[in-house]
Formats: sequence, C-alpha cells, structure tokens
Amino acid sequence: MFGYSMVQMVRAHADKLERPLRELILNLYKPFKWTPCFLHKLFEGTIKRGKKFSVIVEFQDDCYEDGCKVVEGVMDSHMRNKVRQYFPRVSSMSVDITPSGLEEVLTSCKHIRKVYLNSEVKALLNVAVPAASAKGISRRGRELTGEGVKIAIIDTGIHPHQDLSNRITDFKDFVNNRTAAYDDNGHGTHCAGDAASASPTYAGPAPHATLVGVKVLDKLGSGSLETVMQGVDWCIQYNIDHPLDRIDIISMSLGSTAQNYGSEDADPMVKIVEKAWDSGIVVVVAAGNEGPNKGTIASPGISDKVITVGALDDNESVDKNDDDVASFSSRGPTRYGLNKPDVLAPGVNIVSLRAPNSYLDKLQKNARVDNDYFMLSGTSMATPICAGIVALMLERNPSLTPDLVKSALMKNADMWKGKDPNIYGAGYINAEKSIPE
Repeated sequence: MFGYSMVQMVRAHADKLERPLRELILNLYKPFKWTPCFLHKLFEGTIKRGKKFSVIVEFQDDCYEDGCKVVEGVMDSHMRNKVRQYFPRVSSMSVDITPSGLEEVLTSCKHIRKVYLNSEVKALLNVAVPAASAKGISRRGRELTGEGVKIAIIDTGIHPHQDLSNRITDFKDFVNNRTAAYDDNGHGTHCAGDAASASPTYAGPAPHATLVGVKVLDKLGSGSLETVMQGVDWCIQYNIDHPLDRIDIISMSLGSTAQNYGSEDADPMVKIVEKAWDSGIVVVVAAGNEGPNKGTIASPGISDKVITVGALDDNESVDKNDDDVASFSSRGPTRYGLNKPDVLAPGVNIVSLRAPNSYLDKLQKNARVDNDYFMLSGTSMATPICAGIVALMLERNPSLTPDLVKSALMKNADMWKGKDPNIYGAGYINAEKSIPE
C-alpha cells in the first residue's frame, strides 16, 4: 500500500487536507485488499481519474487571486474537474475535483492553506413567546413588534403563509434556483414563524418584521458547506447592494459536526458567519440537538462571536419555575474549550407555521395543529425565537452593534444560580429585561 501515489500524496500533504477528506481518500484503497496485485495500478488509475469530490480550497492570506489562477489551470487540464463557486471574502473557492486533479493542485499550488471536504449540513409559538418575556413589550408608549427590522432565514425556504402577511421581501434559492418563495421541506417556514408570525394565537416575538428567505437546504433538510457559505455571503453582499434596506439579523437553524481544526477561527463555516457579524449583521445560530453529551456544540455555533442558542423546555407554561434545559440541547464546551451555548430560548413543542405538502408536513401529519400550524422541537426553534427578540432590540435602538446585542442578551438572561454555563449558557433569554426604556 505504501506504493500507492494517492496514499503518498495524503501523507505528504496531511497538514493541508482536513481529516475527513484524508480518510475519504484512504478508504478508496480498502477494496485493494481483495484485489490481485497485478490489477492495483490499473484500478488506482481508474480511481484517480474517475472518482470525484466536492471540496473547498482555502488560500493563504493575500494569495487568493494567485491561488485561484493556479487551481483554475489545473481544472482546465483535467476532465471532470470544474470550479463551482468563488468566496473571496474568506479567500476560498469550491471545486469538483478528481484525486488526480487534487494531487496536481497540492503539488503545484504553494498558496493553499487547507482543503476541506464540502461536508453535509443539516437543519437541526403559543406559550413560548410569553415565557421568554417577549410579548407586549412597550417602550415610550409604543409596543415593539420588529417594525423596520429585516431577518434573513437561512434554511429550507419560506412558504408564503398567510400569517407572514406579505412580509417576505426577498427570496434567494441556492438549491433549485427558483425565484418565488417556497419551502419544500417545512423547516424554514416553521423557523420564520417562530421569529415573525403574526398569528393571533401563535405569534412570534416580531410579528411586523420583514423576512428574507435564503434556501440553502433541500427538500430533505440537507445541504452542504458550500451552499451555506453561499447563503451567508449573499446576505453580506445584499447589504452592500441595498445600504438603505439592510438585513439586520441572520437566523441559522442548521449546522454540522464541529471538526478539530486547531482553532474555531480555522473552521470555514465559522469564518463566513464571522464575516457577516463583522459587517454589522447579528448572527443567531443553533447550538445543535446532540445533548445531553458534553462537547456537542455544532458548527458554526462554536464561533466565539455569534449568538449560539440552546433549547429550553418551558413545560408549556409561562411560569418559569418548572423550566429546564431540553435534554436534546447540545452542551459545551466547544472543541476549543469555549463556554457555549450563550443563552437558552424555548425549543420544545413549539407551534408555528405549516408549509402544506412539504416533506415534514407529509412525514409528520400528527404534528399538524389547527390546519395551518405545525409543532416541532429543537434548538432550531429556539434560534429564531431569539432572532425575533433581537429584532425588538434593534427596533428600539437601531444603532446597537452585534456585540452590544449579544452582551445585553447574556447580561439580562434569567440565570439559575450555580448552574453549568456549558449547559445553561448565561441563562433563560428575557426580552423585557434586555430592552432598555
């Protein structure tokens, strides 16, 4: 096996290949154990030219353009290799590449920092809103409703539900390239309602906020690192193109298992959400649903900048005395020792908007409520509830920076004394206390 060129390539460039990609390449050679030796060279040639991966290539600082030129040259000289997408904000590009092409890229391009597998990303309001003290908040004689605040739901899409009352101002589809708002899974619609439903019974915290649907997950609720990066990058560019009609908040109820890159700042998903944060967008992300085991915070929730939300079980009552963290809510610390989640919000048995005939709607018919609504649980639901509360904060004070928003939420949370911050974060989100007079 030591004679196989791809094995030698993996060992020679191990520092530039993330572990899942190294393992994927090496696993291609497992069938060789049962193959006659005289066929190995033939089979390896077939694998190197015929197998294809989707990867993210990251370049060293200030080497983006030079690196892209080298990789583009390799793509042109190898069949079945092609460039998929450029990400200049994080000095990266995504490509479809064969093992042979990858071998040449690694040996000919000195500008590469890391090559990542384009890994899979998955989708991770009756009493919930009052229990978070987010209903009927008035400041200076006016009730806060999220008026004038724009929330981007990066998810499976948004069904134009009647309770969103034509407040979906923009829709971008990175899966099927459709232009009209839709949701073939149902998860994104539920999340949109968690944040901004105007239902008389199942209202979100910000029933007058406007919404942007950014579809990065497919009908089954799955997507890739690439599509999520595209979605976040699109939101950043949207604000550059629409300076007077900016996206104020990104809500991301999705994630993937955090890999060990040595630092959260080396994680490509963390890099792109932190670019959005630094551009002035408040980014709210789900902690994940891998609890009660510790160290299970998903990416990009491992970021030390964004607001990572865990799920609280309010036991379907406004009274907080019977509340506790949901058993499924992911726990910290992160792979890099950071305390997470940041706050908890209601995430168990949340009733929100139904997307008729969507995948979840057909799969879980027993979750339907009153024909137009749907019940789901998860940190996926807690995240947009938090995003809706952030909309109220920004309506009251549009000058708040993302850092100030996060600080106010954590400082004013209702903390259970003596509880582990890697389970409870700063505590139970409290909208009323987080919004000054």
